[in-house]
Formats: sequence, structure tokens, C-alpha cells
Amino acid sequence: MELIKSTFLVFGATGRTGQHFVSIALKEGHKVRALVRNPEKIKIESTNLELFKGSISDYEKMDELLHGVDFVICMLGNAQEQNKGLVNTPFTKRLIPAMRRQGVKRFLYQAGGFTRRYKERLPIVTWMIKNIFARYAGLLGQHKDNEAVIKYLVEEAQDIDWIVHRASIISDGPSKGILKRDRTKVSLVTFEDCARYNYEILKDDSAIHTCDLSYYSKKQFSNTENKGNDVSKSW
Repeated sequence: MELIKSTFLVFGATGRTGQHFVSIALKEGHKVRALVRNPEKIKIESTNLELFKGSISDYEKMDELLHGVDFVICMLGNAQEQNKGLVNTPFTKRLIPAMRRQGVKRFLYQAGGFTRRYKERLPIVTWMIKNIFARYAGLLGQHKDNEAVIKYLVEEAQDIDWIVHRASIISDGPSKGILKRDRTKVSLVTFEDCARYNYEILKDDSAIHTCDLSYYSKKQFSNTENKGNDVSKSW
């Protein structure tokens, strides 16, 4: 699928991945529409950028927001709220029916690398790291929410061309290379590279109905960087 002069609806546009995604889409000549609680956080100015103020928990004009949209991208995450209960799941259950009503087919949902696939267990090493790192960082509620979203998409949204990216984001540093999709290989990635991957994967019809990880297939190194420091590993 080609992304020729498309309109993107972005949720999570003020986040660190989201801001990179918005910038990429605009630079590629597309239109971007975003629902944000704090529009002032978006520093980008463009005639192709349209901001709507509101929250995913109570925004009532979802059909209006989706009208004329080609792609929906969800990069939402609020660990504090998700530790209290599901946040993204009830939102997704309102979003998908509205997408159907407006004839919008493709949906990308960004989850975390520790998020389980539908009815699958994590590899033992990943499970151990998750229960140490994610618990310590207060991210278990976030992964529980992501897994509930995936369950809903698999069981009730097969008519939607959804893609789940289970990203392992670690820093906001410069690009480290090009990310590729894989079931088992995973790299610790930058927000910029994650955003570029999210943009590119929307074109990939083979990614529809997958919940894959991403890894650096080719790394970019400076003259002073140790070329042995590739953090990619198979989990």
C-alpha cells in the first residue's frame, strides 16, 4: 500500500514517539489530525496539521474526527492511569466501531515489547525481565491494558486492517538505524526510529493482523562508536 497524500489521525501526538511521527508524516507531504489534551505541547506549525483538544476518555465527536481519515495511529501510554485500570481498551472499543462507520480500515497500535501476543506466553527470559523491570518501573498495568486491546482486536476486529507494534523504546537519542519486523528479534530503540518504523509499517500489507517486535537490521555507526554494541537479541 502506498501512502500517497494521506490523512493520518494520531492519538498520542504529544508523546515522544508521537511528536516524531507527526513530524515525519508532515515532511512526507501528508495531512495529520490529532486529538490532544494540551495542544501547546505540539511545537510544529503546518497548514497540514489539525489539532483537536480533548481526551480519549470522553471525546464525543469520534465520527467527526475520523471523517476523511485514511490511517489511524495509536501511540498512547499513561502508566499511572493504566495501573488504576484499563484506559486504552475502552477507548479502542469506541474507536473501532467509529472507524467502521467512517470506512477507515487501517489501524496501528503501539504496545510494549513485554506485551504478550494473544493467547501466547512470553519466552522465559523475557518474562523474568518483565517481572523485574516492568514491575519496578510501574509498567505492569500498561502491559495488561495493551494485552486487553490485542485480545479485542483479535476477537472482534478482524474486519479492520490492524497492526500491533510491540516496541522496546529506550531513549530519545539520534537514530541508530533501520528497524525491521520480526516475531522474536528485538532491539532497544530510539523514539525517532520507532516513529519511522510505525510510519513505514503502515504500507506493509503483510503486517496486517500481526503483533510483532522490531529490531535493527542495519545499524548506523559514527567513526567513534564501537560496532560491537548491537543490543539486538532474540527473546
